[in-house]
Amino acid sequence: METAAAPVSDGRIPFKGAATWYRVVGEGEEPGKRPLVSLHGGPGGAHDYLEPLGGLARGRRVIFYDQLGCGRSPYPEDPSMWTVELFVEELGAVRDALGLDHIHLFGSSWGGMLAMEYALTQPSGLESLVIASSPASMTQWVEEAVRLRAELPQEVQDNLTRHEEAGTTDDPAYEEACMAFYERHVCRVVPFPDYVQRSFDQMPNQVYLTMNGPSEFHVVGTLRSWDIRDRLGEIAAPTLVTSGRHDEATPLIAETVQRGIPGAEWVVFEESSHLAHAEETERYLEVVEAFLSRIESGNESTQP
Repeated sequence: METAAAPVSDGRIPFKGAATWYRVVGEGEEPGKRPLVSLHGGPGGAHDYLEPLGGLARGRRVIFYDQLGCGRSPYPEDPSMWTVELFVEELGAVRDALGLDHIHLFGSSWGGMLAMEYALTQPSGLESLVIASSPASMTQWVEEAVRLRAELPQEVQDNLTRHEEAGTTDDPAYEEACMAFYERHVCRVVPFPDYVQRSFDQMPNQVYLTMNGPSEFHVVGTLRSWDIRDRLGEIAAPTLVTSGRHDEATPLIAETVQRGIPGAEWVVFEESSHLAHAEETERYLEVVEAFLSRIESGNESTQP
């Protein structure tokens, strides 16, 4: 799926005294098709690593945006700002500003958590969800991360623990030790593709440190007790769950989401970890395109 021919336009939406930067790939929808809004992870990861999703702009627009506080949507440092509710509100503001009455919603990692939170508000015009490698519980996420971390070489584990206990997680040696985990369970294409590296280069930032913590497995931020497992049954939109065989969002995590959302489907990408769209791009786009097209053809019920 080539994206070069699709026109691209950027803009900014006033929000909370600052502005949310967005990018639209494509020019409107063919009859029956709906735009796809993509939510990046992190929190604070910026949209860059999701760029391959622009390949879905065939007869529909694909909308990216940098959530407030990261990437091209900077905000003065204020840890009290960074809440789930803020980012749910921001998504609504993006939809309103761009006139997106009916949408497909894609969320990667934290973006999938945000997408599920948004779906729980029962918004109008939510045609479908794609939940990519996202947990429904940070407690479960941490339990699985601890298990995966225990499979790392002992020297790496010792380095991680030493810096976490000493409060020196900003030390380059800690970041280097983290990479041993990330290259196994986040992106197995090494070196990382440029668009993935651009997102990594912006991390960790204040949004990530406030909500998550210093790393994917040392979760000490405000999201540490987040859990919506008992509310998944309230999500009414047709849902596709995707994950990688080597994903930090382990099969247990993905299955929890899939079993919790009524009628949800689940596809595992055997050669991938957390960023299947970057690790098996062609197949990933084919799977998501088939799902979106099936929804648009009326083969699945959609919300009014």
